[in-house]
Amino acid sequence: MLDLPRLERLRLVRYPVSQRFFGYLLHANYHWFPGVELSLENAERLPKEPVIFAMNHTDRYNYFPFQYTMWRRFNRFTATWVKGKYYENALLAQFMQSMFQLPTVSRGYLITRDFVSVLGRTPTDQEYSLLRASVDARAIGEEGRLPVPPDVPEMLLRKPRNPLGLAHDPIDVDYADYICALFHVMMGRFVELNRIACDIGLDLLVFPQGTRSTRLLPGHTGIAQMALHLKIPIVPIGCNGSDRVYPTGSPFGKKGRIVYRVGEPIHHADLSAFHIDEDFAPFSAIAERDYSEQFKSVAAIVTDRIDPMLDPAYQRVAAAEVDEDRSADRFV
Repeated sequence: MLDLPRLERLRLVRYPVSQRFFGYLLHANYHWFPGVELSLENAERLPKEPVIFAMNHTDRYNYFPFQYTMWRRFNRFTATWVKGKYYENALLAQFMQSMFQLPTVSRGYLITRDFVSVLGRTPTDQEYSLLRASVDARAIGEEGRLPVPPDVPEMLLRKPRNPLGLAHDPIDVDYADYICALFHVMMGRFVELNRIACDIGLDLLVFPQGTRSTRLLPGHTGIAQMALHLKIPIVPIGCNGSDRVYPTGSPFGKKGRIVYRVGEPIHHADLSAFHIDEDFAPFSAIAERDYSEQFKSVAAIVTDRIDPMLDPAYQRVAAAEVDEDRSADRFV
């Protein structure tokens, strides 16, 4: 499970042995059996300093060949953003931790995992909606009425616990404040890991659209928040053909050709119209409320820059829509 102790155990180094070892396994797949042609266009656009690579997300593994290429050609390594739920399996979590895959958390994820720890089941749609509304209100400093039994189980509001690394005693702190405090400390560690990665020379790799899709989707604002906070360049990357090399859940690529195109870097100075002059906490509800337009504008710029790097089959379509799952089940 993803919890605070696991986040605190994550250690980053400039030249990770684990990524190099895995790279040799990929080498056998790409060069010998069955063989995958990898192309990196416009490589001269890559800045020397650490960057945030922003890539479209066509399949489970389209970052594998990119990381391999960056290692073989430039001896560069990455720390990649992944969803926290992928740390639920113990063996997979260990692998992802060794590969510097940085797990993001959300209030929804914490609500769901805490609920499961107490009740042994995921919340119903109604339970989740009521709890989320209360937590979201509290996150921006509003009182937010806590749901009460029978709308939510009484045990959830009364049981002392520590399932994710932060002890909760309902006598001292109510449910909404507990979830907000847990999110604050876990997301604070996530932001710290991103800063450490850049400080030691690692690049960050982010899929702004979040959900996998053959067609490019609008980007979420997380990449904008991190770029404005760390003040490092964003480099758009268009990935083409990886979905045909990785058509299933198997990490073993089929014979094919993958083309990565590097877009012009978006430097912090290029985003001067969206700079935030005061300190802000990335991913906090208050920052997302107060600077929503800046974050959305930067995310839109990133999407606009990725799109021309894609073949027509991968480019976004007008008014692209995603059926986004709003239930708690998406966190487990």
